[in-house]
Amino acid sequence: METSTHPLSAHDNGSLKHLGALSLGAVGVVYGDIGTSPLYAFRECFHGAHAVNPSAANILGVLSLIFWSLLIVITVKYLVFVMRADNRGEGGILALMALVKTEKRRRWVLIALGLFGAALLYGDGMITPAITVLSAVEGLGVATHRFDHYVVPITLAILVAIFLVQRRGTADIGKVFGPVMTLWFLVLGILGLTWIAREPGVLLAVNPLHGVRFFAHNGTMGFLVLGSVFLVVTGGEALYADMGHFGRKPIQIAWLAVVLPGLMLNYFGQGALLLRQPEAAEFVFYKMAPAWMLYPLVALATAAGIIASQAVISGAFSLTRQAVQLGYSPRVAIIHTSEAEIGQIYIPAVNWALLLSTLGLVIGFQKSTNLAAAYGVAVTTTMVITTLLADVVARELWGWSRLRSALLMGAFLVIDVAFFAANIIKVPQGGWFPLVVAGGIYLLMVTWKQGRRLLAERVREGALPIEDFVQHLQPGSPTRVPGTAVFLTTNLQGTPTTLLHNLKHNKVLHEQVVLMTVVTEEVPRVPRRDRVEIETLDKGFYQITAHYGFTQDPRAAEVLEALKDKGLTLDLMKTTFFLGRETLIPSDRGGMSLWRKRLFGVMSRNAIRFNDFFHIPPNRVVELGMQIRL
Repeated sequence: METSTHPLSAHDNGSLKHLGALSLGAVGVVYGDIGTSPLYAFRECFHGAHAVNPSAANILGVLSLIFWSLLIVITVKYLVFVMRADNRGEGGILALMALVKTEKRRRWVLIALGLFGAALLYGDGMITPAITVLSAVEGLGVATHRFDHYVVPITLAILVAIFLVQRRGTADIGKVFGPVMTLWFLVLGILGLTWIAREPGVLLAVNPLHGVRFFAHNGTMGFLVLGSVFLVVTGGEALYADMGHFGRKPIQIAWLAVVLPGLMLNYFGQGALLLRQPEAAEFVFYKMAPAWMLYPLVALATAAGIIASQAVISGAFSLTRQAVQLGYSPRVAIIHTSEAEIGQIYIPAVNWALLLSTLGLVIGFQKSTNLAAAYGVAVTTTMVITTLLADVVARELWGWSRLRSALLMGAFLVIDVAFFAANIIKVPQGGWFPLVVAGGIYLLMVTWKQGRRLLAERVREGALPIEDFVQHLQPGSPTRVPGTAVFLTTNLQGTPTTLLHNLKHNKVLHEQVVLMTVVTEEVPRVPRRDRVEIETLDKGFYQITAHYGFTQDPRAAEVLEALKDKGLTLDLMKTTFFLGRETLIPSDRGGMSLWRKRLFGVMSRNAIRFNDFFHIPPNRVVELGMQIRL
């Protein structure tokens, strides 16, 4: 008898496999940060700078706060609500910022908040590798004190190795992220279950009244412990930022099926252990394991720490590319490490800056419990900003009423502000570090954006309209030479200064003259069919606008290919690109303070050349120098 497979069944089977693969990948990449929190989060509540006594009431109270924080902040706020605010599939605070459409003055304030939130994530990217790897290696001290003097050197060696391999890309090592982190969450759950079985009464902590009583009995100290409780949800922003890589549904499945159960069981297991052994607070995570398992557990924890570090480093690379494309950062060298995955990139400047900062943090703080004081300030501030931006998107993009938005956002904001207030007191103990880093990066971002706008205004001043220039051209004067000249410009309405300089010095024009500007839209990707716009002028002149999304890299060859679809054929190897090489002279003219103009000049000199950024073959480029008084 013949059997047949229904097409729909086969399609569903393939879709399920694809969904399973994406969910497995999400476990490895998206949840590395939050997945390593059990190494230090619960410990800090009872052994940190603002620890409380590990009494039974306090243990149940802290567990109740952890349980409801994970449910409300991660499950409800991020997975159910915030992830709906996607910019054509992309997440993250810059993508969210680009969704905000409101009146100009208010939009400027929201953009400033979004930029500062993005800047804060760089501070988090420096602290996360340091605290995760250091807390993992510290487990060696549970087995024997002979390793105490080697914890920092071993941590430094591992961190150097992590950053050195970035140039090779994450394609190969990324294949093992999912299975390794799945094993990690499985081990977390099993360790927790073994202790819950000994103290099942610890499960009473799911009652929120234990959290309420914790605050009532501990007063101010109980509120300060929130700064340590917050460490269990620090990966919320990371899972939102990584939405574009995996999609909303795989991230939700990974959380509910693997990550949340593993984390909950482990935290409750740590609580059960402390109920029996209150003196074990300093190394509560590693004390859960039997002696024979300690070294393998340290190795697995270190692997999980490396994966968590990889996730935030890759996130910093993606964030930088978005900032460059949106005009908030100078052009930097971006190296693609995979021909198949466009999101896998390597940015040397960011990599080495993160490495030096991370090593400095480990050397300066020495212990993960000291680093915990610096951790959380950056992320909780970003979470507050995300809630504010999401509130605007809900009302203006989704059409929510003010009441509906206020009720939900108000509830989220109360939690966010409580965490923020509990963390902000960490500033003297190390929380100043991510704030200083964010402040510096924010200053650079807004200086670059305003500087480029000011430069464009100076270039436009007195510029001859291109229509007038074309109309005044006479047959045979100037001489037209074979080939195509492309003049990159930010103002298609005016005649590029590079064109005038070329005509002045060389006394010729090419047969085809193309004025091209590259525009980055506030969307992640622009499809090829919408890539270019052409306006044909007279006498062989064309105006071209190339459109890119903020997650795409502009390429000259790609633009020329798209032009063929529009009826204009240009041969890259017969085309000459004319670029301006500006020498910026700061002056006391308005627009920006003199010291910021000088800062902008330094940034401009250190930006990579546009021909490298636009991937133009070096032998097709002519640079013409010019001085511009800012």
